[in-house]
Amino acid sequence: MTPAGNSAGLRRYFRRGPWEAAAIALIVAGVVMLMQPFSLALYGWSFATVLLGTVMFIVVSKFPR
Repeated sequence: MTPAGNSAGLRRYFRRGPWEAAAIALIVAGVVMLMQPFSLALYGWSFATVLLGTVMFIVVSKFPR
């Protein structure tokens, strides 16, 4: 495989749209985990989930459209 062909495949895989949607979904899941009153374990992991989603969103914002 040529480097140009490999670059096109990577460009198709690292598009902003799907990854950005996944990052937003992760942030929303973390906020829901933070506000739910049922599980202390979910509450404990909520900050890490929101933080991971935020970092993922920042990185993904550099991807090509």
